Amino acid sequence: MLVIPAIDIKDGQCVRLRQGRMEDSTVFGDDPVLQAEKWLQQGARRLHIVDLNGAFAGTPVNAEIVTAITRKFPELPVQIGGGIRNLDSIKFYLDAGVSYVIIGTAAVKDPEFVKQACKEFPGKIIVGLDAVGGMVATEGWADVSEQSAVELARLFSDAGVSAIVYTDIDRDGMMQGANIEATVELAENSSIPVIASGGIAKLGDIVDLKEAAKHTGGGGIMGAITGRAIYEGRLDLAEAQRYCDQD
Repeated sequence: MLVIPAIDIKDGQCVRLRQGRMEDSTVFGDDPVLQAEKWLQQGARRLHIVDLNGAFAGTPVNAEIVTAITRKFPELPVQIGGGIRNLDSIKFYLDAGVSYVIIGTAAVKDPEFVKQACKEFPGKIIVGLDAVGGMVATEGWADVSEQSAVELARLFSDAGVSAIVYTDIDRDGMMQGANIEATVELAENSSIPVIASGGIAKLGDIVDLKEAAKHTGGGGIMGAITGRAIYEGRLDLAEAQRYCDQD
């Protein structure tokens, strides 16, 4: 299981939000490239980047910073989300050295777009499902749809999606532990591997998630994204990954 550090970029800075609210953000640094280097030095095997401005604008905004990270650390796989709503944006990021592109809002509003993207860029597409009470939210989490995460995941079962990033918005940035029950439910009802996001606060949360992953059917749980916990020093990234590497 991968422990994946998050770099959320807002106005060029590394920030963390609480429950997806742009007005409730904490700045943890003004140099995302330097932050990426820090996580790489601590053993990160993949990096999760979110262009927060892009998520609300509906188009990439902080692409230059993302490109600077991929150019400086070509050996570090990067997955990027935020404002990716067309094939041109996907191609731009992949050409810039990004390993995986996350489709969120567009996956909810136009599932056929995901299928088309998977055909155009096989193995490179991740679907981001962000949910409130199990219902998927869009537009940078500003709007809640009438579709459940499980229902939407099933739509992509044969599309060639490489993973689903599942975020429980109620827990995101709140340091209350991951929503393991919902994550397991999604994994068991989908053939696609799931990456858990939202609420990881300490090593015990990683332990609980890994234990749940052992008994999960379907696509299984392949990783966990962590942000505030590692920025505030409550979770040691290297220690967490070492634990996950144990049998």
